[in-house]
Amino acid sequence: MKVLITGSNGLLGQHLIPLFLQDGKYDVIATGRGPNRFPLRDKYTYEAVNLRDAGSVKQLVEKHQPDIIIHGGAMSQVDDCEKNKDACWDTNVGATRYLVHAAESCNAFFIFLSTDFVFDGLQGPYSEDATVNPINYYGTSKVAAERLVINSKLQWAIVRTVLVYGVVADPHRNNMITWVKNNLQQGKKVKVVDDQWRTPTLCHDLAKGCLLIADKKATGFFNISGNEILTPYDMAIQTAEYFKLDTSLVEKISAKTLAQPAARPAKTGLIIDKAAKELGYQPRTFAEGLEIVAGEIKA
Repeated sequence: MKVLITGSNGLLGQHLIPLFLQDGKYDVIATGRGPNRFPLRDKYTYEAVNLRDAGSVKQLVEKHQPDIIIHGGAMSQVDDCEKNKDACWDTNVGATRYLVHAAESCNAFFIFLSTDFVFDGLQGPYSEDATVNPINYYGTSKVAAERLVINSKLQWAIVRTVLVYGVVADPHRNNMITWVKNNLQQGKKVKVVDDQWRTPTLCHDLAKGCLLIADKKATGFFNISGNEILTPYDMAIQTAEYFKLDTSLVEKISAKTLAQPAARPAKTGLIIDKAAKELGYQPRTFAEGLEIVAGEIKA
C-alpha cells in the first residue's frame, strides 16, 4: 500500500517514515517544505511540495495515488499562529482543504493530526467526545481543519495528541529535554511553568499510534498521547534528575508571568482508553521516554 506522509521534515514525520518502512507492507511517499532533511533517502520517495497551493497538492496526489494520507504538516508554533493568522489559516486549514479534496479523487484513507489545544483547558483531561472550545488561533485553525475532514466523503481518523517530544535529525532544532539539559550543563537557570498540565507524548508512541490506525483502517477520533499528567516543571525536574544535573537551577513560574501572544489552556491532557482498547496502543512513561531520547542525543 502507498502511504503519503505530509510534514515529513518535522518531528513526527521523521519518526513515521522509518516505522512505516520497517512495517514492510507500505511504499512511503514523503513531502515537506524545501529539501529532504531525513536520511534513508533511497528507501522512499520524497517530494518538496507547497501544500498551500491547490494545484501542487492535486498534482502530487494524482501522481502517486496513495491508499493512505497522513497529514501531519502544520503551522504549530502557537505564538506564531497568533501573530500571523493568515499564514496559520492558509497552512492549517487551506492545505487540509486541498488535501481532502485531492484524497477524495483517489478515495484515500485520511489520517489527520490534531491537538489538545482544540480544548479550553477548564475540564481536562479530555476524552474523544469532549466539546471543543479553543482559546487561541492555533486551536481555532485545527478545529476548522478537523471539520473539513469530518464533512468529507472520505474514511477518516482524527488523531489528537499533546506536547510531543523527541529528537529530530536537525542539530539546530531544540526540544524541551535538550533545552533543559543544555542550559543546566552550562550552569544556567531555566524558568518553567508549573500551572499547566499535559499528558506529554513521546514521538515514537505517536508514530506507532498512527501506524496502528493505518493498519486497522480505524475510523473516528483517537486520543494518542502519554498517560501521565505532568506540568512542564515536572518534566524539567525529571530531565535534570535523569542527567544528574542541579535541580535547583530549575525555577518554577506561573504562566501568567510570561508575556505570550497566545493563551494556553491550563489543564488539557487526553484520556487514551479508546486507543488502548481498540488499537492496543500502549505509550511509554515519561521516564522511559527520557531514556529513549537520551540514547538518541548520544547517537
